[in-house]
Formats: sequence, C-alpha cells, structure tokens
Amino acid sequence: MAEYAINFIYLALVFAAFTQYRRLVLAAHDIIYTNYWVAVIQALILGKVIMIGAVFRLGHSLEQRPLIFPTLYKAVIFTFLVVVLNLVEHAIKGLWTGNGLAGGFAEFLDRGPHELLAGSLVIFVALIPFFAVKELGRVLGEEKIWALFFRNVDRAGG
Repeated sequence: MAEYAINFIYLALVFAAFTQYRRLVLAAHDIIYTNYWVAVIQALILGKVIMIGAVFRLGHSLEQRPLIFPTLYKAVIFTFLVVVLNLVEHAIKGLWTGNGLAGGFAEFLDRGPHELLAGSLVIFVALIPFFAVKELGRVLGEEKIWALFFRNVDRAGG
C-alpha cells in the first residue's frame, strides 16, 4: 500500500498540475475547464497499472543495462497507457452524455494531433524522474533512496 500511495501522490500531483495548466490556458480564451477529479481518477488507475506492470516485471529484460534504458522504456510504455486511459475516459464520457462511443472518440480526436502530442510529451517527461527514482531504488535499495530524500545527508550515507 505504501508503494501505491507514493505512485498515486506523484501521479496525482503531475496530473493536477497538467489540469491546472490546461485550465489556465483555456481561461485565456474564456473557456471554463473544471475536470479536476479526472486527475485524481487517472492517478488512482495509473498508479494501480504501474503496480501491475511491476508484478509482470515490465522492462525486466532491460534491468542489466544502464538505468536510462529501463527508465525510458517504462516512461514510454506508461505514457502510452495514459493516452489509452484518456481515450477510455472520453469513451465513457460519450456514453454518459448520450453521444455514444463514437462521440467520445470524436471528442478525443477533436483536440487535434498537436494537443495530443503535447499532452503525451508532458506526461512522458513527467514520468522520467518517477521511473528513474524507482530504478535507483531497485539498484541501490529503497531504504537508501528513502534515506537520501528524507533524512539529513550526513545520516543517509551511514
């Protein structure tokens, strides 16, 4: 549960920041955006998906290579999963509003390739430090990483 909580907190902060950025950009064009709970739901789901990926040892074949390889691999895979979750979210929203699956998919695609690519790029870049710290924890030990981040530096080394 502690690992899930850490996953959730990081992802919720990233998705909430992205949601707030989207709200501010749209507000400049007098468009109201209030889908704040979507960030929390996405973080809950993706946090669980990341844990399932760890159970299935996603990227296991890259663990003997330099840490950049499993880090980037996992960032790419989970960025793709965020896009898929976003598509599913729009499909459910289309069903909920009476527009059907096709209406939900159309709403997703109406954002255009530039916005979809930009959103994916932001998520990808945000996931790199997340998986980098996880990979460091795998190699150095989670206790060492915890000590480095949350204890005084002079005590973390010993």
